[in-house]
Amino acid sequence: MKKHYAKFKCQILTLSILLFGTYACVSQKGNEDWSDSLSRYVIEKYMPAEKYIWNWNEAVFLKAMVERCENNYPEKNSYFAYIKDAVDATRPTINGHHPNAVISGLALAYLAGETQDSSYLSDALKVYDQYKGIPRATNGGVSHRAEVIELWDDTVYMVGEFLLQMYKLTGNEEYLLEAISQLEKHAEKLEDPKTGLWYHGWDNDTIPSQDPCCTPDWAENPERRSQEFWGRGNGWITMMLADLLEYTPTDNPHYGYLKSSFSKKMETLSKLQDAETGHWYQLPIYPKEKGNFIESTSTAMFAYSMAKGIELGILSKDTYMPIIEKAYKGLEKYSLKPAGEGYMKMDNICDGTCIGDKEYYYGRNIVEERAYAFGILIMFHDTYNTLTAQKQS
Repeated sequence: MKKHYAKFKCQILTLSILLFGTYACVSQKGNEDWSDSLSRYVIEKYMPAEKYIWNWNEAVFLKAMVERCENNYPEKNSYFAYIKDAVDATRPTINGHHPNAVISGLALAYLAGETQDSSYLSDALKVYDQYKGIPRATNGGVSHRAEVIELWDDTVYMVGEFLLQMYKLTGNEEYLLEAISQLEKHAEKLEDPKTGLWYHGWDNDTIPSQDPCCTPDWAENPERRSQEFWGRGNGWITMMLADLLEYTPTDNPHYGYLKSSFSKKMETLSKLQDAETGHWYQLPIYPKEKGNFIESTSTAMFAYSMAKGIELGILSKDTYMPIIEKAYKGLEKYSLKPAGEGYMKMDNICDGTCIGDKEYYYGRNIVEERAYAFGILIMFHDTYNTLTAQKQS
């Protein structure tokens, strides 16, 4: 179980910011590694705090900054200031009306625990109340879309990380159990028992999807389910499982399922990594197939999950550490690139993706700048560094 770290006094933090500048600690590092250059790029150029949007894309980067604060990174004061300024800039738009909005609430829960300002807790509770009003599928799973009732794998991470942060803040088991419940309800419709991998989505009705983002006939089959295992979609699930396993007591009745589901996915994915690049593919089960491409976010997600699995004593270090190291070196070589002025940015990112057939996934835009991608890669970097430090000690 992760320790709860001592909290900085608000007065000291404020004084530090006034004396040294809001992001000076991040901006002036002379010997930073690529993860610090990446975070500086987002904070100073790509997504300054005042440009933060209450949305999933941006929230995943904020999640990475929260984790760095929780783990007392040397630049904690600067990261804290960024989190606070980003949340304060979006206070008028704070809501939990749909899964992609809910995830930003994790920053409210974090700030509520770090400051004496009760308004952060009030807003976090407001997000939770609105979350409870999101439409549900017949099995109780939270719908990813407002227009139709559909279960998407993305949802599990977007609501789960907020619920987990609320559990860390309050110790109230209601939040943990709700996060586990949503994962299990989605798994009921999306998890493939043979591989452990998840299909992207499931449609709760028999009406053809009217969502212009998706392929119109994606659910026109007896299972009312998509037919492909999308890389990043499965990455959301493996990361969520890893994070839940860290906080779920081993005697919890749900722990056995979480562990077995996680282990099955890791076993399947361990055999699908590209030997040359260390990456996994956009559709992982078709490596090197024409049209398929290496994808950096899912690579970082799977490797992050494996590293956490080793930390938690669930996965074998002998089996999985070579895979993780290959992913780390592969991401450095193939998916990191200079952005000028000492900054770094990412490449080989699948752009935001809805649901479709194989050709739809192969036709997605490959981009080099997305907040969620930066956050995912930073979280993998930090987990990898923690694991290798333990290996050397």
